[in-house]
Amino acid sequence: MFERKPRRFNNNRRRQNGRGHSSHSNGHMQSRMRSNSFSNSQPRNNFRQTLSAEKLFEKYSSLAKEAMSSGDKTSSENYLQHADHFLRVIEDKNKNRIQSKENVVSNLKEETKIVNSNSEKQEIQQTEEKK
Repeated sequence: MFERKPRRFNNNRRRQNGRGHSSHSNGHMQSRMRSNSFSNSQPRNNFRQTLSAEKLFEKYSSLAKEAMSSGDKTSSENYLQHADHFLRVIEDKNKNRIQSKENVVSNLKEETKIVNSNSEKQEIQQTEEKK
């Protein structure tokens, strides 16, 4: 039999863009790219809205309960892990919210201390000026 020659790459070929298809020069790819753009300020995924972490926690918790009731322990555990993730996201969000409120309160306390000390200084100056 005969031996196959190794395939050499042609230097004139363009490299693919990593998605399994090369860019087209006839405008086909360009028109497809334009249709996916955000120029109309519409979300890319027109079919589903993104849910909050609270809603996703409820969703995966209920899916875990349904899977457990049907006897599918593997799916139930999977859904419980998803629910646990979103529970941690909720806890982090609440912790950050509480911390930012505490920062606001402490900043207000500092500002009131400064205002009070300034007003006391003004009162002292006024009483000294009257003497």
